[in-house]
Amino acid sequence: MKKNIVFMGTPEFSAFILEELAKIHNISLVLTQTDKEVGRKKILTPSPVKEVALKLGLELIQPKTLKNNVEVFELIKSKKPDFIIVAAYGKILPKDILDIAPCINTHASLLPYYRGASPIQSAILNADEISGVTLMNMDVGLDTGDILYQQELNIKDLTSPIVFDKMSKLSAKMLLELLENPSNFKAIKQDDSLATHTKIIKKQDGLIELKDAKEIYQKFLAFYDWPNVFLENGLKFNELILNEYESFNDEGVIKEIGKNYFILTCKKGSLKILKLQEAGKKSLDANVYLNGKRLKEGDKLV
Repeated sequence: MKKNIVFMGTPEFSAFILEELAKIHNISLVLTQTDKEVGRKKILTPSPVKEVALKLGLELIQPKTLKNNVEVFELIKSKKPDFIIVAAYGKILPKDILDIAPCINTHASLLPYYRGASPIQSAILNADEISGVTLMNMDVGLDTGDILYQQELNIKDLTSPIVFDKMSKLSAKMLLELLENPSNFKAIKQDDSLATHTKIIKKQDGLIELKDAKEIYQKFLAFYDWPNVFLENGLKFNELILNEYESFNDEGVIKEIGKNYFILTCKKGSLKILKLQEAGKKSLDANVYLNGKRLKEGDKLV
Protein backbone atom coordinates (compact mmCIF):
# COMPACT_ATOMS: atom_id res chain seq x y z
CA MET A 1 0.00 0.00 0.00
CA LYS A 2 1.36 3.42 -1.01
CA LYS A 3 2.48 5.56 1.93
CA ASN A 4 2.63 9.35 2.24
CA ILE A 5 6.21 10.25 3.17
CA VAL A 6 8.14 13.34 4.18
CA PHE A 7 11.80 12.63 3.33
CA MET A 8 14.88 14.22 4.89
CA GLY A 9 18.38 13.64 3.55
CA THR A 10 21.40 15.32 2.01
CA PRO A 11 24.30 13.29 0.44
CA GLU A 12 24.52 10.74 -2.37
CA PHE A 13 23.76 7.99 0.16
CA SER A 14 20.33 9.59 0.71
CA ALA A 15 19.66 10.53 -2.91
CA PHE A 16 19.52 6.91 -4.09
CA ILE A 17 17.16 6.03 -1.24
CA LEU A 18 14.86 8.93 -2.20
CA GLU A 19 14.74 7.78 -5.82
CA GLU A 20 13.85 4.22 -4.83
CA LEU A 21 11.14 5.28 -2.38
CA ALA A 22 9.62 7.67 -4.94
CA LYS A 23 9.10 4.77 -7.37
CA ILE A 24 6.49 3.25 -5.06
CA HIS A 25 5.41 5.80 -2.44
CA ASN A 26 4.12 9.37 -2.44
CA ILE A 27 6.88 11.77 -1.40
CA SER A 28 4.88 14.83 -0.33
CA LEU A 29 7.86 16.90 0.86
CA VAL A 30 11.66 16.73 0.79
CA LEU A 31 13.96 18.50 3.24
CA THR A 32 17.68 18.83 2.55
CA GLN A 33 20.50 21.05 3.74
CA THR A 34 21.22 24.42 2.16
CA ASP A 35 23.51 24.62 -0.89
CA LYS A 36 27.21 24.55 0.05
CA GLU A 37 30.27 26.27 -1.41
CA VAL A 38 32.47 23.58 -2.98
CA GLY A 39 36.09 23.59 -4.17
CA ARG A 40 38.68 26.33 -4.35
CA LYS A 41 36.36 28.52 -6.39
CA LYS A 42 33.63 28.05 -3.75
CA ILE A 43 30.92 27.26 -6.29
CA LEU A 44 27.49 27.10 -4.64
CA THR A 45 26.43 23.48 -5.11
CA PRO A 46 23.10 21.75 -4.36
CA SER A 47 23.01 18.51 -2.39
CA PRO A 48 22.48 15.24 -4.30
CA VAL A 49 19.06 14.96 -2.62
CA LYS A 50 18.08 18.39 -3.94
CA GLU A 51 19.11 17.36 -7.46
CA VAL A 52 16.93 14.22 -7.27
CA ALA A 53 13.98 16.13 -5.80
CA LEU A 54 14.14 18.71 -8.60
CA LYS A 55 14.48 15.99 -11.22
CA LEU A 56 11.39 14.22 -9.88
CA GLY A 57 9.42 17.44 -9.45
CA LEU A 58 9.03 16.99 -5.68
CA GLU A 59 8.25 19.81 -3.27
CA LEU A 60 11.53 20.82 -1.63
CA ILE A 61 12.62 23.06 1.23
CA GLN A 62 16.09 23.81 2.64
CA PRO A 63 15.64 25.23 6.14
CA LYS A 64 18.75 26.53 7.89
CA THR A 65 17.40 25.20 11.17
CA LEU A 66 14.53 23.03 12.40
CA LYS A 67 14.63 24.18 16.01
CA ASN A 68 11.72 26.49 16.88
CA ASN A 69 10.93 26.79 13.16
CA VAL A 70 7.14 27.12 13.22
CA GLU A 71 6.87 27.52 9.44
CA VAL A 72 8.64 24.21 8.76
CA PHE A 73 6.68 22.45 11.52
CA GLU A 74 3.35 23.61 10.10
CA LEU A 75 4.34 22.66 6.54
CA ILE A 76 5.36 19.12 7.54
CA LYS A 77 2.22 18.74 9.64
CA SER A 78 0.04 19.92 6.74
CA LYS A 79 1.32 17.03 4.60
CA LYS A 80 -0.20 14.54 7.11
CA PRO A 81 2.64 12.04 6.51
CA ASP A 82 2.30 8.37 7.39
CA PHE A 83 6.06 8.37 8.02
CA ILE A 84 8.97 10.78 8.14
CA ILE A 85 12.01 9.01 6.65
CA VAL A 86 15.44 10.39 7.60
CA ALA A 87 18.64 9.31 5.81
CA ALA A 88 21.85 11.23 6.62
CA TYR A 89 20.02 14.55 6.83
CA GLY A 90 22.72 16.08 9.02
CA LYS A 91 20.50 17.89 11.52
CA ILE A 92 18.92 16.88 14.82
CA LEU A 93 15.12 16.68 14.67
CA PRO A 94 13.34 18.53 17.51
CA LYS A 95 10.61 16.79 19.49
CA ASP A 96 7.76 18.74 17.89
CA ILE A 97 8.66 17.29 14.48
CA LEU A 98 9.29 13.81 15.90
CA ASP A 99 5.73 13.90 17.26
CA ILE A 100 4.09 14.62 13.89
CA ALA A 101 4.42 11.06 12.58
CA PRO A 102 6.60 7.95 13.10
CA CYS A 103 10.16 9.04 12.22
CA ILE A 104 12.35 6.26 10.83
CA ASN A 105 16.07 6.81 10.48
CA THR A 106 18.44 4.65 8.45
CA HIS A 107 21.92 4.47 9.98
CA ALA A 108 24.98 2.87 8.40
CA SER A 109 26.05 0.66 11.30
CA LEU A 110 24.75 -2.15 13.49
CA LEU A 111 23.56 0.04 16.35
CA PRO A 112 24.35 0.59 19.16
CA TYR A 113 27.84 0.40 17.64
CA TYR A 114 29.15 3.49 15.81
CA ARG A 115 26.57 6.09 16.68
CA GLY A 116 27.23 9.54 15.23
CA ALA A 117 28.67 11.19 12.13
CA SER A 118 31.12 8.67 10.61
CA PRO A 119 29.94 5.08 11.17
CA ILE A 120 31.25 3.72 7.86
CA GLN A 121 34.73 5.23 8.13
CA SER A 122 34.98 4.22 11.80
CA ALA A 123 34.10 0.58 11.10
CA ILE A 124 36.72 0.47 8.32
CA LEU A 125 39.36 2.13 10.53
CA ASN A 126 38.77 -0.58 13.13
CA ALA A 127 39.21 -3.27 10.43
CA ASP A 128 35.72 -4.66 11.04
CA GLU A 129 34.82 -7.29 8.46
CA ILE A 130 31.10 -7.04 9.13
CA SER A 131 29.01 -3.90 9.50
CA GLY A 132 25.47 -3.25 8.35
CA VAL A 133 22.39 -1.03 8.30
CA THR A 134 19.95 -0.25 11.08
CA LEU A 135 16.44 1.16 10.71
CA MET A 136 15.28 2.72 13.96
CA ASN A 137 12.52 4.82 15.48
CA MET A 138 13.99 8.27 16.03
CA ASP A 139 14.01 9.97 19.41
CA VAL A 140 15.63 13.17 20.69
CA GLY A 141 19.01 11.44 21.23
CA LEU A 142 21.77 10.86 18.70
CA ASP A 143 21.10 7.43 17.13
CA THR A 144 19.59 6.17 20.40
CA GLY A 145 16.11 5.16 19.17
CA ASP A 146 14.59 1.69 19.26
CA ILE A 147 15.79 -0.70 16.55
CA LEU A 148 13.23 -1.87 13.99
CA TYR A 149 15.34 -3.80 11.46
CA GLN A 150 19.01 -4.68 10.95
CA GLN A 151 20.92 -6.41 8.18
CA GLU A 152 24.63 -7.22 8.03
CA LEU A 153 27.05 -6.34 5.23
CA ASN A 154 30.57 -7.65 4.58
CA ILE A 155 32.94 -4.65 4.30
CA LYS A 156 36.32 -6.41 4.35
CA ASP A 157 38.92 -4.68 2.14
CA LEU A 158 36.34 -2.26 0.68
CA THR A 159 36.90 1.48 0.29
CA SER A 160 34.43 3.83 1.94
CA PRO A 161 32.77 4.92 -1.37
CA ILE A 162 32.00 1.27 -2.18
CA VAL A 163 30.61 0.69 1.31
CA PHE A 164 28.51 3.86 1.10
CA ASP A 165 27.04 2.65 -2.20
CA LYS A 166 26.29 -0.84 -0.88
CA MET A 167 24.73 0.51 2.32
CA SER A 168 22.61 3.01 0.40
CA LYS A 169 21.16 0.20 -1.73
CA LEU A 170 20.64 -2.01 1.31
CA SER A 171 18.94 0.86 3.18
CA ALA A 172 16.51 1.45 0.31
CA LYS A 173 15.65 -2.26 0.13
CA MET A 174 15.08 -2.46 3.89
CA LEU A 175 12.94 0.68 3.97
CA LEU A 176 10.73 -0.63 1.17
CA GLU A 177 10.28 -3.89 3.07
CA LEU A 178 9.38 -2.05 6.26
CA LEU A 179 6.95 0.33 4.57
CA GLU A 180 5.17 -2.57 2.89
CA ASN A 181 4.31 -4.19 6.25
CA PRO A 182 5.19 -1.86 9.16
CA SER A 183 3.33 -4.02 11.69
CA ASN A 184 5.78 -6.89 11.05
CA PHE A 185 8.65 -4.96 12.63
CA LYS A 186 8.77 -4.77 16.42
CA ALA A 187 10.84 -2.10 18.14
CA ILE A 188 13.75 -3.33 20.29
CA LYS A 189 15.43 -1.03 22.79
CA GLN A 190 19.17 -0.45 22.26
CA ASP A 191 21.63 -1.59 24.90
CA ASP A 192 23.28 1.74 25.70
CA SER A 193 26.07 0.00 27.61
CA LEU A 194 27.38 -1.36 24.28
CA ALA A 195 27.26 1.98 22.46
CA THR A 196 30.30 3.35 20.66
CA HIS A 197 30.52 6.85 19.23
CA THR A 198 32.10 8.31 16.10
CA LYS A 199 33.44 11.76 15.32
CA ILE A 200 33.27 14.12 12.37
CA ILE A 201 36.15 13.37 9.96
CA LYS A 202 38.62 16.23 9.49
CA LYS A 203 41.35 16.71 6.88
CA GLN A 204 44.09 16.22 9.46
CA ASP A 205 42.81 12.67 10.11
CA GLY A 206 44.41 11.65 6.80
CA LEU A 207 47.93 12.49 8.00
CA ILE A 208 50.06 9.35 8.35
CA GLU A 209 53.50 8.33 9.53
CA LEU A 210 55.13 5.22 8.10
CA LYS A 211 54.81 3.30 11.36
CA ASP A 212 52.17 0.58 10.89
CA ALA A 213 51.27 -0.71 7.41
CA LYS A 214 48.00 -2.29 8.54
CA GLU A 215 46.82 0.94 10.17
CA ILE A 216 47.74 2.96 7.07
CA TYR A 217 45.88 0.50 4.85
CA GLN A 218 42.69 0.84 6.92
CA LYS A 219 43.03 4.63 6.82
CA PHE A 220 43.48 4.44 3.04
CA LEU A 221 40.23 2.45 2.71
CA ALA A 222 38.31 4.67 5.14
CA PHE A 223 39.49 8.01 3.72
CA TYR A 224 39.62 7.01 0.04
CA ASP A 225 37.42 9.89 -1.20
CA TRP A 226 38.41 12.42 1.46
CA PRO A 227 40.65 13.39 3.16
CA ASN A 228 42.86 10.66 1.59
CA VAL A 229 46.11 9.56 3.26
CA PHE A 230 49.20 11.77 3.05
CA LEU A 231 52.61 12.34 4.63
CA GLU A 232 53.61 15.51 6.47
CA ASN A 233 55.20 16.89 3.27
CA GLY A 234 51.85 16.54 1.47
CA LEU A 235 52.75 13.43 -0.58
CA LYS A 236 49.47 11.57 -1.05
CA PHE A 237 49.02 7.82 -1.65
CA ASN A 238 46.12 7.48 -4.10
CA GLU A 239 46.26 3.71 -4.62
CA LEU A 240 47.93 1.15 -2.39
CA ILE A 241 47.65 -2.44 -1.19
CA LEU A 242 48.68 -3.94 2.12
CA ASN A 243 51.71 -6.06 1.25
CA GLU A 244 52.27 -7.61 4.70
CA TYR A 245 52.05 -6.47 8.33
CA GLU A 246 54.49 -8.63 10.29
CA SER A 247 58.01 -7.51 9.35
CA PHE A 248 60.03 -4.90 11.27
CA ASN A 249 61.97 -2.40 9.14
CA ASP A 250 63.59 0.95 8.70
CA GLU A 251 60.60 3.05 7.64
CA GLY A 252 60.20 4.70 4.26
CA VAL A 253 62.61 2.50 2.27
CA ILE A 254 61.85 1.47 -1.34
CA LYS A 255 62.33 -2.26 -0.85
CA GLU A 256 61.33 -3.55 -4.28
CA ILE A 257 60.31 -2.04 -7.63
CA GLY A 258 57.91 -3.96 -9.86
CA LYS A 259 56.31 -3.31 -13.21
CA ASN A 260 53.64 -0.92 -11.90
CA TYR A 261 54.34 -0.67 -8.19
CA PHE A 262 56.96 -0.38 -5.51
CA ILE A 263 57.11 -1.88 -2.02
CA LEU A 264 57.49 0.73 0.72
CA THR A 265 58.59 -0.31 4.20
CA CYS A 266 56.89 0.83 7.38
CA LYS A 267 58.29 0.37 10.86
CA LYS A 268 55.92 -2.62 10.99
CA GLY A 269 54.88 -4.22 7.72
CA SER A 270 55.03 -2.87 4.17
CA LEU A 271 52.79 -1.39 1.51
CA LYS A 272 52.52 -1.91 -2.23
CA ILE A 273 52.25 1.62 -3.68
CA LEU A 274 50.50 1.94 -7.07
CA LYS A 275 49.73 5.66 -7.44
CA LEU A 276 50.90 8.74 -5.58
CA GLN A 277 50.64 12.50 -5.86
CA GLU A 278 52.70 15.47 -4.69
CA ALA A 279 50.84 18.48 -3.30
CA GLY A 280 49.52 20.64 -6.12
CA LYS A 281 50.50 18.16 -8.84
CA LYS A 282 48.71 15.40 -10.74
CA SER A 283 48.49 11.77 -9.66
CA LEU A 284 51.26 9.54 -11.09
CA ASP A 285 51.79 5.81 -11.49
CA ALA A 286 54.38 4.48 -9.07
CA ASN A 287 57.10 3.91 -11.68
CA VAL A 288 56.59 7.29 -13.32
CA TYR A 289 56.98 8.96 -9.95
CA LEU A 290 60.16 7.02 -9.09
CA ASN A 291 61.69 7.71 -12.49
CA GLY A 292 60.95 11.41 -12.16
CA LYS A 293 62.64 11.50 -8.76
CA ARG A 294 65.45 9.14 -9.89
CA LEU A 295 64.76 6.84 -6.97
CA LYS A 296 65.84 3.18 -6.92
CA GLU A 297 65.61 0.15 -4.65
CA GLY A 298 67.15 0.84 -1.26
CA ASP A 299 66.51 4.59 -1.41
CA LYS A 300 64.29 6.42 1.05
CA LEU A 301 61.06 7.70 -0.47
CA VAL A 302 61.22 10.96 1.46
